Amino acid sequence: MSFRSLPPGALPPEGEAGSGAAAPARPDGAAADDPAAEPAPAGQVRRLRLVGASGMVPRARDFARRALEDWGWLPAVNAEQRAAAEDVLLVVSELVTNACLHGGGPDELRLRTAGKVLRLEVSDSGTGTPEPRTPHRASRPGGHGMFIVQRLCLDWGVQREPGVVGKTVWAELSAPL
Repeated sequence: MSFRSLPPGALPPEGEAGSGAAAPARPDGAAADDPAAEPAPAGQVRRLRLVGASGMVPRARDFARRALEDWGWLPAVNAEQRAAAEDVLLVVSELVTNACLHGGGPDELRLRTAGKVLRLEVSDSGTGTPEPRTPHRASRPGGHGMFIVQRLCLDWGVQREPGVVGKTVWAELSAPL
């Protein structure tokens, strides 16, 4: 696990995401129907406020699935792309669940992409530091979330802002292109 502010070769800070075009608006208006969801600005960024929301994990998965659809990564064109998209949805579920169980509840989910990297970020007000259980025992119930994140992601870590309560747990995966 790493605790860098940004991993090597990571996406630049928001607002510096490069020349990527904004994600197209959904023709069915799905994002507009969710007042907590913001449309993706230039640079392929999506945000979902989760403070006080009910059904946070399925809501976060649905939000991520819509983003993958808008970005043309779903529906998948082959088994490899489908598996990569499912990995993204699983990691979203694990990060949001971890924030629910150990971080006082998630504040926000952010999806950011540039090129072949998709960065997932879940912020919460918790003070703890997530880490995979050691030793990992697959036969024991519970406690597998961060082990799954570690196995599926290119990299992951925790980012803290000086003087700000809470943290952002981030994970980076290969974009399901």
